[in-house]
Amino acid sequence: MFHKEGNTIIVVFLTAVIGDILLLENFLDDGFLKIFLQIVSLTFLILILQFFRNPKRKTKLNENHIISPVDGKVVNIQKVYEKEYFKDERIIISIFMSPLNVHVTRYPTSGVINYSKYHPGEYLVAWHPKSSEKNERTTIVVENKVFGEILYRQIAGAIARRIINYAKVGQNVIQGTDAGFIKFGSRVDIFVPLDKKIKVKLNQHLKGGEDVIVES
Repeated sequence: MFHKEGNTIIVVFLTAVIGDILLLENFLDDGFLKIFLQIVSLTFLILILQFFRNPKRKTKLNENHIISPVDGKVVNIQKVYEKEYFKDERIIISIFMSPLNVHVTRYPTSGVINYSKYHPGEYLVAWHPKSSEKNERTTIVVENKVFGEILYRQIAGAIARRIINYAKVGQNVIQGTDAGFIKFGSRVDIFVPLDKKIKVKLNQHLKGGEDVIVES
């Protein structure tokens, strides 16, 4: 199953690869070189297909849990000052996605969207400390009755050039459902209240839509 955001790219690459293979088959006599180039074309197609995959996840709806919105590795957990929306101290959990990870973003909790804003910006590597403030990004705030307001931020990386965000202010959303997509390498930051229980550790690998990262 593939994410809808990849449909156009997949069709373009599939068409190009089929055309490339047919051209090589009919116009290149060197058998070894022909096979090598065909394998290279197929490899590119496989990489594109795996990047846009959208596996089904078994989300256990729970108002007392915040789940990981993405697949990836925890690269930062610390107390910080969140200056865009809350303007106070929060715990930040940063999850880095390599190009090999699933890049679907899922809602970390059910609730209502109170804030959704796109910020144009630079393309520093996603693990850079300043990428959360300087890179292309979107900031979304979801409110539920247990945690109050939770902020998560989609951040483009050095390769990523487009962030897809489905969250609209006033919308009621369900935990674990599609919230957007980030094309190629990227990061998601989640800001939670200081008094909540963090259930993950640095360098832990997470599965989006399933793994619990914070508990009330």
